Order: sequence, then C-alpha cells, then structure tokens
Amino acid sequence: MSSFKSLDMAAAVSAYKNITIKKSLFSTKAIYTPTGSTVKAVVLEYSPTEGERLERLLDMPLNKLAADIKQNGKPRAGVNGNFRLEVCLSDDHQFCALQLFRFVDFSYNPRFEPRFYEGEDVETLAMLL
Repeated sequence: MSSFKSLDMAAAVSAYKNITIKKSLFSTKAIYTPTGSTVKAVVLEYSPTEGERLERLLDMPLNKLAADIKQNGKPRAGVNGNFRLEVCLSDDHQFCALQLFRFVDFSYNPRFEPRFYEGEDVETLAMLL
C-alpha cells in the first residue's frame, strides 16, 4: 500500500473487514479474502473539468453512472491534474476501494471518505478506469 500518497486511504483499505495484508521480506500484498485475489493500487489524475465530471459520476447511483459512461464515455485521466483518484482494485474485479482528492492550497484534499464496493458493483466502477 506504500504507493499511496494518502495514509488515510492505505489505512482504510488495510483495516477493511475483507482485506488481509500479507507481508514478506521484500513485499507487502493486500488480498481480498473472499476470493484470494490480489489487490493493486492505481492513482489517476484528472483536469479540473474531467475531475468535476468524475466527482458528479461518483455521487450518482451506480446504474445512472453506468448509463452516463455508456452515453458520454468515461472521464479522461491526464498528467498532473487538479483531481486525483486513488483506487484499490482486486485482480478479479470483486473488490474496489476508492477516494477522490482535489488539489487546493498546495495539497490534495479528500472530497469524500474512502468508499468500498464488492461484487457486481465493482464491474460498474471499473468502467471509470
């Protein structure tokens, strides 16, 4: 989980009921316990316009989010954006945790607490990535 800039997100995922952290001499892995799938971290950055759209999408019910993405496409990630989306996604797409941040006053501030999804909901959220 060390790839995250936010300790809050890493701590939240590590403490989640269905995540097991396995440490070895050279690595630390997060495992989604119900399926045994490895969880990987991804950080995506978005421009102000794309980030605001992403924030609106994440506040929608999942069925509306899916319909909007099918109709209008997903927000486009870029480099050095004003918004940063931190995502933990299991390899089998059965678990997802995410948190959106916005750059304000020289630091990234969370737009909401970490959110956790399991099962079919994850496939819908994976459309954003």
